[in-house]
Amino acid sequence: MSLTSTTLGRGRRVAAGSLIAVTALGLTACQSGTDSASHSSSASASATAHSQDSGHSSQSAGNGMRPSGSQSRSAGAAGPSAQAGGKSASGKPGAPGAAQSHPSAMTASDRCTADNMSLHLGRTDIGAGNIHIPLVFTNKGKKACSLRGFPGVSLILRDGSTVGKPATRSGGAGGSVRLQPGQSAHAVLHTVNDGVSDTPCWSNSQLVFVYPPGSKSSMTTGSGGLRVCGGQFDVTAVEPGSLG
Repeated sequence: MSLTSTTLGRGRRVAAGSLIAVTALGLTACQSGTDSASHSSSASASATAHSQDSGHSSQSAGNGMRPSGSQSRSAGAAGPSAQAGGKSASGKPGAPGAAQSHPSAMTASDRCTADNMSLHLGRTDIGAGNIHIPLVFTNKGKKACSLRGFPGVSLILRDGSTVGKPATRSGGAGGSVRLQPGQSAHAVLHTVNDGVSDTPCWSNSQLVFVYPPGSKSSMTTGSGGLRVCGGQFDVTAVEPGSLG
């Protein structure tokens, strides 16, 4: 009887101890699960918060770039305007701006005019049926000036009536001739001797009526009785020197 009771009492204590141990393990597992869930939740919340902070930082950085982007667009918008300005600065097609002028071109204020030059015929050169006469322009002014191109030349009488037709241009336009005070330039008048052609000669002239190159003012000088024959009367562009 005593032995049985003792055995039963030990069995109950062992069972009770086992139950307590199982309960303790269950509680520990629950607590561990709770802690893990809590830690996972905290980590998730932290990650979410970090992500939100990162997103906010990116958005802030994006906002910070907008003025630069706006500035870039403004600069881009200014491009066509600048380009248009460039086109404008290049000048109109065909308009002889300074940058488009011929290297030997000159301004109106630099051009020799009838008012600051004297005019005379040089020594006549006759040979091989041709007659060449220098038409000499001399700078009588106090400053240098320039001539370029062809003079306009006609033969007239003293009453102003014309003889024949104006001289035609012969050869190229040549370059600009710079005349210091006292210096001369010349163009060459040309005709042929009587009898070289069946075309009759013109009447004798008395004066040579001349428009200097680029000028609207005229000059005259004695023609020395110059007579054009063969219907040929031409003039070259101006060149340096007087040829007598």
